[in-house]
Amino acid sequence: MKLSVSQTNKITVFICYLYILLFTYAAVSKLLDFENFSVQLGQSPLLSAFANVISWLVPLIEILIVLMLVFPRFRLVALFASFNLMLMFTAYIFIVLNFSSFIPCSCGGILEKLGWKEHLIFNIAFILLAIVGILIIRNSAAEKLLISKPRNLIIIFMLSTVLSVGIVAGLFLASENITHYHNKFTRRFPHFPAVKAREANLQLNSYYIAGVDQNKIYLGNTTAQLLVTVLDSTLKQKTQYQIELDHKNLPFKSVKIKVSAPYFYVYDGTVPCIFKGNIRDWKAKLVKKGGEYFSLAEPMDSTIMAVRTQKRGSGESVMATLDLRDTSKTQLNPAILQKQIDGLFDTDGQMVYSKQLNRLVYLYAYRNQYTVADENLTIDYRGNTIDTISHANLNIVNIKSHNQKKLGKQPLIVNKNCAVFNNLLFVNSGIPGRYENIKMWEQASIIDLYDLSGNSYTLSFYIYNEENNKMKNFIVQDSILYALIGNRIVRYNLSKTITKNYQNNSKRTK
Repeated sequence: MKLSVSQTNKITVFICYLYILLFTYAAVSKLLDFENFSVQLGQSPLLSAFANVISWLVPLIEILIVLMLVFPRFRLVALFASFNLMLMFTAYIFIVLNFSSFIPCSCGGILEKLGWKEHLIFNIAFILLAIVGILIIRNSAAEKLLISKPRNLIIIFMLSTVLSVGIVAGLFLASENITHYHNKFTRRFPHFPAVKAREANLQLNSYYIAGVDQNKIYLGNTTAQLLVTVLDSTLKQKTQYQIELDHKNLPFKSVKIKVSAPYFYVYDGTVPCIFKGNIRDWKAKLVKKGGEYFSLAEPMDSTIMAVRTQKRGSGESVMATLDLRDTSKTQLNPAILQKQIDGLFDTDGQMVYSKQLNRLVYLYAYRNQYTVADENLTIDYRGNTIDTISHANLNIVNIKSHNQKKLGKQPLIVNKNCAVFNNLLFVNSGIPGRYENIKMWEQASIIDLYDLSGNSYTLSFYIYNEENNKMKNFIVQDSILYALIGNRIVRYNLSKTITKNYQNNSKRTK
C-alpha cells in the first residue's frame, strides 16, 4: 500500500518527536545529575581519559539536535546527526559487552533501568527510525539535493557509519584505562609448573569458592545464598546441601559462606551477624549479632574470626579479630592497613589465612604491598609484589547530591586475587612485566608466587581462559589449584617446581 504525502510527513514528524523526547530527557537527566554522570563516565573503560570533555559534549550535542529537529528546514541534518550519535552509542555498548573486562554504567534516567543488551536493541530501533526519516525526507526533497541520487545516499550512510564507529573504536584504543602498564620487572616462567588436569561445567557463573580441604572443594552461590555445593577432588561427584540457620528473620543483604572443615561460617557484614556450624549436618547457630559492620571476614581458627571493619567517624578501614565465644572481645590493630589517600578505597584488598603458618595475609588491590600478621594481629612484616606501583592510583570523588564517595575513574588494579597455602602466597596480578606478550595476557591470567617465610618472589605461571572467560577466583590445597572460570571449575596440578617450596615438604599430607 502506497502512503500519501501527508501520511509520510506525519511519520517523519512522529520520528522527530520521538527523538526530541529521547534526547531532551537524556540531556536533562545527565545535566541534573551531572556530577554522578561524570563519575560514571570516568569509570568507563573507553571514555575515562576523556570524561571531562565528553560529560559536557554529549548533553550539549543532544540539546543541539533537539533544537534542529524542531525546525523543518534542519530536520534532514538533524536526523543524520541522530543517526550518527545513536551509532556511536551502539558501538560503545557493543565494545563494552564484547571487549571490556567490566560493565560500567553511563546513562541516566529511565534508560539506566535497561540491561545492556536491551539498551543495544533500543538503540538499533532508533537507528532504523532515523534511516526511515531520512529516506522519507529524501524522497520528498528537490532533486538538487546531494542525497537525491541513490549512489550518493549509500556513500553518505557508509561514511557516516565508518566515522561513527571509528571514533568510538579510537577512544577505546586511546583510553588510559586500557593502556597496558608495563613495568621494568621481569617474571620467571619455568616449564609447566601448573598443568590443567580436570574441569567440570557448573552451568552457572554465580558460584564462588567457599573453602577447600584435602578431598573436597566447597562452593557458595550468590543467587542461592544458603546453598552449598560440594565437589570431590576429581570434580565428578557433586552434592548439594541447604544450610539451616537458627535465626532467619535478620535483614540479610549479602550472605557469604566460608568453610574451614569441619566447621563452616555464614556471615553478613551489613547486618552484622555471624553463624557457625558443622559440615556434618550443615546447621548453623548465631554466634554474633550487632556491633560494627564489616566488609571482609576470614576464620583463623574455630573461635577467632578476622574482619575488616571501619572506624567510627572517619569511615577508614581497620583490621580486627572477633572472639566467637565472647563477641564483646574485639581486638583492633589500626596499623595493619596503611592509609595513602582516604583510608577506605586505597586500603581495599583481600585477606587470606595460612593454617600451616598461623598467619594472616592482607593483600592490597591498588598497590604492590601485602602485610603478614599473626593471630593476634601483630605485624610480622610488610612485603611487596614484584611490580613497581607502590602508591594507589585513584581518583576519589565526593558526590554531595548522593551523599557518597565513588571512584571517579576505573582504578588500576595491581593485585586482582590471591590464595595461600602453607608459606606460599599465590597472587593473580594485573600488571604486565617487561618482555611479556600482551596477547598472552588476553588469553590467560598470571599467577605470581611469593615465599612468605623468606619474603621473596619465586616464579610465575599461567591459568588459561575458558571459553574466552578469565579466572574469577581460585584456591590452593597442597599440590592442587582450583579455579572458577566462567561457568567452569578447573583443576590444575602443581608440579614439584612449586611444591618443593613448601615448608616441611616431607611432612605434608599426601
